[in-house]
Formats: sequence, C-alpha cells, structure tokens
Amino acid sequence: MKLCRLVRLEKSGQGILGVLIIADQIFSFTLEPDVNSQGKPYIPQGSYSCERFNGEKWKNTFEIKVPGRSCILFHAGNVEADSEGCVLLGSTVGKLRGNRAVLTSGETFRQFQERTKKDKEMKLFIEDRWL
Repeated sequence: MKLCRLVRLEKSGQGILGVLIIADQIFSFTLEPDVNSQGKPYIPQGSYSCERFNGEKWKNTFEIKVPGRSCILFHAGNVEADSEGCVLLGSTVGKLRGNRAVLTSGETFRQFQERTKKDKEMKLFIEDRWL
C-alpha cells in the first residue's frame, strides 16, 4: 500500500496550499478549500485511508475516506472554486483570474493517475505546518 503525506503550508481566503508527498518523494502542490461549497471545513489533520474511485466526472482517482463525508477526491482543477471540498493537484503555484492557484493541473493529475495505476488503496497522513 502506498503511503502519502499532505503537508499544508499556507491558509488564506483563497484556499489551503500544500505539498503532496508520495512514497517519500515530493509529487505535487495541492490546493483545498478552507471551507467547501457545502460549508464543511477542510479535512482535519490525521490519518486516512484512500480507496480507488471511478465516478462519472472523475475516473481513476482516489477517494479520501473522511468520516461523515463522501466523494472527497484527488482531481484536476486550478482554483479553490474548482475543488468542491476535494484536493486539487498542480505542478506549480501561481495566480489564475486573480486567485491563488495550482497550475498545470491536468497534466499533474494524469501523472498522479499513472503513478498510482496499480494501487487499489493508499494511506494518507495530513498535517498542518502553517508558515
């Protein structure tokens, strides 16, 4: 089972920026909402299991099993509004339409799919390390 860590580094009104580490190697930047569209807070620090997920919109990804919530996924997207409570992946950090963003997200998500294609589950550790 792959071990992953999401280390959160920066929190603002435009989302939470972090770094995703897969098997002890930095993989990508992440962006999450500080509060998602349903008014739920971001995923609390802790340890989570992740299971393979294939939905209509997001295929071949992982769902983070957060108690009391569903469909918290890793997927492509650039700004906090793209997230809907999920974790966005990108290779760089910048601005898009004036908002904090992770960029090159589509390609980064494809690389995530390739890197995890043989995995059915992962273990994710989330930690806050605000700068």
